[in-house]
This record gives sequence, C-alpha cells and structure tokens, in this order.
Amino acid sequence: MATRHAMGSADAAWLHMDRPENLMVINGVMWFDEPMDWDALREVIVNRLVTPFPRFRQRVSEPRLGLGTPQWEDDEHFDVDLHLHHVALPAPGDRAALEAFVADRMVIPLDRARPLWEFHLIDGFGNGSAVLSRIHHAVADGIALARVLFSLTDDGADAGLAPAHEDHPSGLAGAALAAGRSAGGALHLARAGAGAILHEGLESIVHPRHTVDLAAGAVGEARTVAKVLFPRPDTDTILRGRAGIAERVAWSDPLSLDDVRDLAHARGATVNDVLVAALTGALRAYLAERGTPVDEIHAIVPFNLRPLDQPLPADLGNRFGLVTLPLPVGAPTPADRLTAVMREMAKIKSSHEGPVAYAVLSAIGRTPAQVEAALVGLFSSVGSAVVTNVPGPRAVVRLAGTPVSGVLVWAPVSGNVAMSVSIFSYAGEVTVGVMSDAGLVPDPERIVGAFADELTSL
Repeated sequence: MATRHAMGSADAAWLHMDRPENLMVINGVMWFDEPMDWDALREVIVNRLVTPFPRFRQRVSEPRLGLGTPQWEDDEHFDVDLHLHHVALPAPGDRAALEAFVADRMVIPLDRARPLWEFHLIDGFGNGSAVLSRIHHAVADGIALARVLFSLTDDGADAGLAPAHEDHPSGLAGAALAAGRSAGGALHLARAGAGAILHEGLESIVHPRHTVDLAAGAVGEARTVAKVLFPRPDTDTILRGRAGIAERVAWSDPLSLDDVRDLAHARGATVNDVLVAALTGALRAYLAERGTPVDEIHAIVPFNLRPLDQPLPADLGNRFGLVTLPLPVGAPTPADRLTAVMREMAKIKSSHEGPVAYAVLSAIGRTPAQVEAALVGLFSSVGSAVVTNVPGPRAVVRLAGTPVSGVLVWAPVSGNVAMSVSIFSYAGEVTVGVMSDAGLVPDPERIVGAFADELTSL
C-alpha cells in the first residue's frame, strides 16, 4: 500500500485553484547558447531533483467525497521518463518560436494521476537549446522552486538566491524577511495566528468576523486583516476581464544590472524601486495605447516568508503571502513614478499584510470547494497582474555541463487576472518576461518593449 503524507493547507489551497483558464503551474524557462545533452540532463534531474525531494515522486490523493485535506501519495509506478520530453523547436528556431512553444505548453494541465511536474528539453533554439520546467504550485512556491532549479546546476547554486545584492536583498518576493524583523516578530505571531485559524477550521471561514478576531490577535492589525479578507476590486481596465485559455509570452533582451544599480543609487532608490517603476511606466504606456488610462492599478506580489539563508526542506511546500502593491500609472513623468513607487515599496517593508495573507490562504485550504472558489475570487479581484522579482546567481552557472544564458520563472495567476510579470536578475543582467491572457493582452511584447524604453527615460 502506498505511503501517504498530509498536504499542507496552503499547498491544498493552491492545488484547488486550478481552472482551465488559469492553471496553478509555475513555469520556468532556461536557455543556452550551446546544445544540451539529453542523457546528462536526465541524470541531473534524477539525482538532484527526484532523489532529494520526495514531492517529485508523489502524486495527489484527494479525500473521498471531497471531505478533508488532500494527501501526497508515493507513486508506486513512478517513471521519471514520463515527466521528461525531448522536442525540436519549429523553424526558424528564434526567440519568437520559443515564446510560442512556451505559451502553448502553459495551457496544458499536468496529469493528476502522476506527480505534478514535467521538463522539456527543446533543441534548435538558435545554435543551442532551452529547457522548460512546469511544476504545480501545490509542490512549492516560486522562490523555493527557483532555488530548486538552480540547485540542479553543476555549481550547486541553490545558494545563488541568498545572499543577494545588498540593496536588492531578495526581490519583491523576499521583502517579508525585512518586514518580519522590523515588525518585531510579526512573522512568528502570524504563524501562530495561522495555526489558530486552521484549528478553528470551517467555522472561521463561515463566520469571517471570527477569523478577523483570530488574525488580529496574532498580528495586532485588524485593519490589515480586513484588507486581506475584504479587498476592494482593482480598477477596471483592458487588463481585467473574463480570462480565456490561450496564453501569450514575450521577454526582453537582457539589461545590464550594473546600469540599473547605478541609476538606483543616483536617485537614492533601490534596484527594486527602479525595476517596479519601469514596469509601472510600461503599463502606463500600454493602457494609454489601448485607450484605458487610469491613475492607479495594483500588482499582486508574492511575499516570501521563508529564510533565504537556510536550506530548503525536503518537503518544499508554500511559505509566502500575497500583498497588493499600488502602481502609480497616472503619474505623469518617470521621476514622479519612481518617487511614488519608492513610497509604496517602503510601506510594504513595514506591513504585516504578507504574514496575514499566508494565514488566510492556509485557512482557505481547509474549506469546502464552493467556499474556497468564492474566496479565491476575492483574492484575485484585487490586482491586474502578478509581479515577481527574483535575484538569481550573480555568476554564470552550468546545467548538465552547459552554461545557462538566461532564465525566467512565471508565477501563475488566478481568477480573471490577465498577466504575470517575471523580473529575473542573473549573472549581471536583468530580463523581464510577460505571460498574458491572449484575449485580454494579446501583445505582451509591447509591454516588454515599453519596459526598456522606461528605463532609458529614467
């Protein structure tokens, strides 16, 4: 009989957020200027992914009649070759062809009868190759999976995400570390609050005021809890609407991280501030071009709650909350937008919103499917895009002996959120990639181009 392991409640929440129009799959792409050896890649995945992390050998076992929490079940018929695919990129084998391939794969659900992951080795990308990884969010959060991907490299670059740049300590997704420290232990209290909420179970969700009391007792900020539990929908623009199934993907040429850092220091800002301000300007230009200019929209930002200077646990899992970051798209000049972004980013660093959101997401994972669907709708209504900013290794690393030229990792979006933006720094360069709903944002390459233009304007 297969061994079973309880699934964390936050992991269960992400498992059940799957919808045909928005799959809860974290997609990562690495590209290489040289061809990748298939056998060498397979050996690396077996030895550095499947062997040390049990989740890649386990499938989901749902409770009978839908009552209770899902479990991880050892797959007695596990075959790694069912998760590895070797394909050739269609002509002309350029970046547009790779973007189209990645977008086409993003919409295909992972097989629930097997462990929830797959890798594709893609030959014929220019003179080299690419690797697409697809791993369900129930396995782990994006920061953890980025560390897992770099732990596959020959350089053992799990440490590549920590320590990071002194003024860019862990990207947007890692800002909670500073917040937890400056809040005097708020993270510890939020975890205690999460446990209390989970202990209360269904009653907490059925009676929202009781949930507010529990979380406010843990964190001491009823206003923050109310913001998480009762969010206001974001401004209506062409970025919001009924999501379809088809996706589009586009990413930029690499940008010099030193140039971005020099610009940030000259303006008294951080690298994060500059990158978010550039994205704000790009979205402003896109909204104006599509005839829906507004003063402000919101980004949904994953807020890391896991220490980056400690090894990943073997069972991985999700340890993050979500915060909403106002993007001042109505500010008239690049300098005005940077100033406004700096102000909003400073608020996030002292906010308890991330730990509270994690507690609430954990509680959602314990609710019946109908209640969970309604709550997920509330969470996804607060923003127009998911934005992640992950610092990768500072130096070039190798995967199966082949130097990695570039990398992006996209977080999934839920509900009717139309867009996920990945900002990834690696080996002295920054790349921005946009994954978008094909019906709502059919031309993400315009946002990518406007991002570079905004940096130039700054």
